[in-house]
Amino acid sequence: MEISKVTLEIFSKLEKQWLSRSEGSKKTRVLSIDGGGTTCIPSGAALIHLEDQIQVKTGDSKSRIVDFFDIIAGTGIGALLAAMLNADDGNGRPRFTAREAVKFISDRNTELYKVKNVGVLHRRQMFSSKSMEKVLKEALTRDDGKVLTLKDTCKPLIIPCYDLNSSAPFVFSRADASESASYNFDLWKVCRATSSDPSMLNPFHLTSVDGKTSCFAVDGGLVMNNPSAAVVTHVLHNKRDFPSLTGVDDLLVLSLGNGSLSNSPQQKVSGSGYCRNQCVVGIVLDGASETVDQMLCNAFCLNHADYVRIQANGYLNGGVEPMMEKVLNERGVESLPLGGKRLMTETNGQRIESFVQRLVGISLPPSPCKYTAVSQHVDGR
Repeated sequence: MEISKVTLEIFSKLEKQWLSRSEGSKKTRVLSIDGGGTTCIPSGAALIHLEDQIQVKTGDSKSRIVDFFDIIAGTGIGALLAAMLNADDGNGRPRFTAREAVKFISDRNTELYKVKNVGVLHRRQMFSSKSMEKVLKEALTRDDGKVLTLKDTCKPLIIPCYDLNSSAPFVFSRADASESASYNFDLWKVCRATSSDPSMLNPFHLTSVDGKTSCFAVDGGLVMNNPSAAVVTHVLHNKRDFPSLTGVDDLLVLSLGNGSLSNSPQQKVSGSGYCRNQCVVGIVLDGASETVDQMLCNAFCLNHADYVRIQANGYLNGGVEPMMEKVLNERGVESLPLGGKRLMTETNGQRIESFVQRLVGISLPPSPCKYTAVSQHVDGR
């Protein structure tokens, strides 16, 4: 029996609607890691639990965080984690698992942040640039001796710093590095640049691989300690890597904090009632991070579950392992769209597990690829 023209049109419209819904279910997945501190305990705990849960949900012990995110951003110590999780081992796979990256930073922490005395009359303590750079080079140089650059990552990468030459933020990105060698920098230098806390390290001068672009960098945390807003803005405007994105409705964002940088409320104020000078920087950085969290909470108010922020609530004192367990067992805190925060019933660990359930369920992950964030899986799925 011949199918009528009207029937064909109905089936065609239904097919288009089904395809539209199917494509809409595939969100661009964003991971952002804050700067702050030298131990990365909160973000490290979250990353290890995240990768463990991905492996549990997929049943694949070889699954990595980079397989399930389309772009990663980081500042300061968060940038080092982002770079290590994303650095290509030469075979399209990341050099480090989450547990290996966190262990490397923990084991080499005294070298990474080696304290030295400087000055003659007015002696003060600062971190050793030489010691930090040695560790960064080791982490971001392949076994075959290749020094990795921004282009040598499995997925797009975003890392900010502040450029003293231009008196403006400078954002390192793989998208720019892929466009021109004048924006491609050695990864270890990028991590050194974003970690240049001016109170503890000298500003860092770096140039692109072709020597045409230079930057005189200080700590990216001064302008973007929480890089979530920067990476969301980047993907919304980067049509080369993310051609189908139209707005925040197409995003799934996980933002990882690194705990409070300022002291307890009692320690912030002196006996005379004034705010202590040494606490001001921490207050500014904490405030900037929380402001970004508030902004994104407002942006995702209609898509509440698409933005998840994991942050340590208390003050972290003690060994790495006990503190990591403490972070995961803390009840989550969530910013409210109209201001303020609320204590959630779920722990940080449970919130990560719920996020992974959505992350894995959205679609099969694309394989790591140097040239696009939306390539198909290696077996064609």
